[in-house]
Amino acid sequence: MKIHIVGIEGAGTSALATLYARRGHAVTGSDDGDRFYASVLEHENIPVSVGFDAQNVPEDAELVVYSTAFAENPETARARDLGIRTLSYPEAIGELTREYMSLLVCGTHGKTTTSAMLAETLRSAGKDPSAVIGSRVREWDGNSLSGSGNLFVLEADEYQDKLSLYHPFAVILTSVDWDHPDFFPDETSYRKTFERFVSRIPAHGVLVSSSDSASVVAVAESAHCRRITYGFDGNADYRIVDRHAVTAAESGPEGIRQRFSIETDAGPLGVYELRLPGKHNAQNAAAVIALASYLGVDPEAVRSALASFIGTARRSQYVGEFNGIPIYDDYAHHPEELRATISAFRDAYPEHRLVAVFHPHTFTRTAALLSEFAQAFDNASRVLVLDIYGSAREKQGGVSSADLVAGINRYAPGKAEHIPTIPEAVSRLRDTLEDGDLLVTFGAGDVWHVAEGVVGAET
Repeated sequence: MKIHIVGIEGAGTSALATLYARRGHAVTGSDDGDRFYASVLEHENIPVSVGFDAQNVPEDAELVVYSTAFAENPETARARDLGIRTLSYPEAIGELTREYMSLLVCGTHGKTTTSAMLAETLRSAGKDPSAVIGSRVREWDGNSLSGSGNLFVLEADEYQDKLSLYHPFAVILTSVDWDHPDFFPDETSYRKTFERFVSRIPAHGVLVSSSDSASVVAVAESAHCRRITYGFDGNADYRIVDRHAVTAAESGPEGIRQRFSIETDAGPLGVYELRLPGKHNAQNAAAVIALASYLGVDPEAVRSALASFIGTARRSQYVGEFNGIPIYDDYAHHPEELRATISAFRDAYPEHRLVAVFHPHTFTRTAALLSEFAQAFDNASRVLVLDIYGSAREKQGGVSSADLVAGINRYAPGKAEHIPTIPEAVSRLRDTLEDGDLLVTFGAGDVWHVAEGVVGAET
């Protein structure tokens, strides 16, 4: 088919475009010029028009897929005028989940790393899966797989209740912490979207869920299929024990990792090594071990795949150094994610002062979780807060980064400062970083430019 994708450079849409292209379809697309995943599309020789124009839509296109951020758009209007079949991105993904034995990873946090880890484990074990992941997987130099096997791994986003469109055989549920307040007005409405989703897993399917979270345990009660649990909890089916963090001093900045063992009622599964820091990543790996075991994947293939997995872009990613100061970038943009990732870096760099640069993502999330954000940096030594990144869904709101800085400083006077722009943050850091600092940039927008800018300033 000829397929045109509106908003093609998003995390999900770029992965879908690549999957379509690898399945033999002729794919074109357009976007607004942010070019977040332009290199992924260039690698597949998928042409992209910069800016939206009705003339971008080929008259002989058989399908137009649009990002939900650009539902009302000259190109979607043109497609409908021409009578071309039109689907939103989640509707198109939903159709794919009908074609495979679909393994969906969902939850507020951890779904990108866990879904990538699962897909790479299955690929390494010879299962040849297809996959759509919301970030570049560093082993693939892309964010999708198009395999010949019957397994499809999907990072399943709950925003706008996309989960209602998907058809899972198996689900990994990592966490349920209220998010996306622009769509889910309260914690109850947020939780219910997960409850409805897991209730739709067929009786012959499986739910793999964390036993370390009371909210996840409560949601899992809605499932009518086999249930398998994982975590540090002593009652989990796959229990994480004897975890040991390997520090950067032992391994070097690009080699920080951890070791842990997994125990089950049937006996111990042995020691696993993971090239990612933090208790949260041990939990993500345990979820993969549990589902892979259920699917009958060779245990040693799983162990080997996890030991070699190097993660996805913008997840505890080492960027470089500035005057001997290690610099990392991470996608964390929710208070719980910030706490977990900062804790992981404290494990890896126990003697360093952690300097955090945070780019708040969306006004609604910042306003709804302002108090939680203010307390999320307790383990950081210093915090720089950029102006809020509003995303395509909103450009302004009733909260500011200055409000967040005031909240952080209420708990720790002088810890945080408001630096409005990326160039200003780069300049400020160049002037003030000291020996013994560790710099980590956090956020779902384009805050990685701060890390890259500081690294580029090395003298």
